[in-house]
Amino acid sequence: MTNTPINQDEINAILWRACDTFRGTIDPSEYKNYILVMLFVKYISDVWREQRETLERQFPNDPERIEKKLSRQTFRLPKGSDFYSLWEQRNAPNIGEEINIALAALEEANKEKLERVFRNIDFNSEAALGKTAQRNERLKNVLNDFADPRLDLRPSRVGKLDIIGNAYEYLISRFASDAGKKAGEFYTPAEVSELLARLLDPQPNERICDPACGSGSLLIRCAKHVGSEAFSVWGQEANGATWALCMMNMFLHEMPVNQTHIKWGDTINEPMLLEGDHLAKFNVVVANPPFSLDKWGAERAATDRYERFHRGVPPKSKGDYAFITHMIETTFADPAQNGRVGVIVPHGVLFRGSSEGAIRQRLIDENLLDAVIGLPPNLFFGTGIPAAILIFKRNRADDGVLFIDASREFEAGTNQNRLRESDLARIVATYCARQPVEKYAALATREQIATNDYNLNIPRYVDTFEAEEKIDLRAVQAEIDTLETKLADVKTRMAAYLKELGLE
Repeated sequence: MTNTPINQDEINAILWRACDTFRGTIDPSEYKNYILVMLFVKYISDVWREQRETLERQFPNDPERIEKKLSRQTFRLPKGSDFYSLWEQRNAPNIGEEINIALAALEEANKEKLERVFRNIDFNSEAALGKTAQRNERLKNVLNDFADPRLDLRPSRVGKLDIIGNAYEYLISRFASDAGKKAGEFYTPAEVSELLARLLDPQPNERICDPACGSGSLLIRCAKHVGSEAFSVWGQEANGATWALCMMNMFLHEMPVNQTHIKWGDTINEPMLLEGDHLAKFNVVVANPPFSLDKWGAERAATDRYERFHRGVPPKSKGDYAFITHMIETTFADPAQNGRVGVIVPHGVLFRGSSEGAIRQRLIDENLLDAVIGLPPNLFFGTGIPAAILIFKRNRADDGVLFIDASREFEAGTNQNRLRESDLARIVATYCARQPVEKYAALATREQIATNDYNLNIPRYVDTFEAEEKIDLRAVQAEIDTLETKLADVKTRMAAYLKELGLE
């Protein structure tokens, strides 16, 4: 091991190279689970090892005292469950099973933090990692990659920077860029998460929730925005492996354990963020739920015990308004609590009719809709369609709706576009000022929206029309005449050359 400090770029590069073991043979949406779990285990093993070394220097002849103090550390590592024990078994014929056993022991020793976290990720899976010989070789290579001396993650080497949490986020974002349509299930681009955090502006002592939290990056971004540890974060995720990644992400970003509540389950069909027999309530609710989710549970919505769908039941093939209404119903109703919602949606949510139109009308008539913000295309992994952000608030100061067309201001990328800092700043400043901006923002009254049949399509309110430059037809005709004269002259000379050469 070395005590030379490591910077963010170095650790990111080493970790990304470790993915070469799987790249090209296993889908990124699958192999991300194994890489991220290994990073987590390596990190807590290095922290634990440094703590042991420090205690051994302090109490050289008192092993009982050392073990007692180690048992009080953030994570307890039973014998054989640390990374180095696994690396020593890298040539074992059943290495996948050995890793599973070690992770189960790690869960058992840290029930209050890691219960059920690892059981969703099977290192002995033939379906995901191949037959025994191939699986053993891949896992051996991964263990060797993480044993790289440069990947020494002791706190004395990585310092006080959030370098491990940042590395975890870096890997998730890289996996998302490779995972195609599946990426949206676990990751919201960092710039979009930052935008939502600024728009919702979480404050100290507020409760923040994401009912479709994926790997947790949006929750973490909102928590960091608070600027103190006086907050609590709550989330729910339907995919077990993604929920596990979220739990690890929270720990690696040092989110306070007693203020972090992440549940595994289907938010719409089995909401688990409860207080007694009621839905838990929050000041800030944010989400990037799956776009137009099919078979979301419409058949049970009419009898929902929490009465979330009293404005109407969304169509069974499009669950967008199921998530929206759930989010609104989980905000504090008391205006003094400043309940607010920020949700990313496909544009169809703005104008589709039938039951969605009826729900949209009720939300507007209740004066809950605060803003509609159109985003650029191709921001999100797995889909090139443009999306929008809807902001709902319980303590509205007026009854207008602010429309912002931010779809034309972005940095173009080869695979994904991204919002620049200047783009984020303009959106947030415009939202806060709540004033019309030519070709960018408009403040519409509820009467105007009603006149448009409650259609929220942004071009109906924000006029971005650019008049075409006037064309001087006489000048264009004169230029055509000149070109035709030149062409006739060229044809005459060409005919003469051909005649001279006898090629007529």
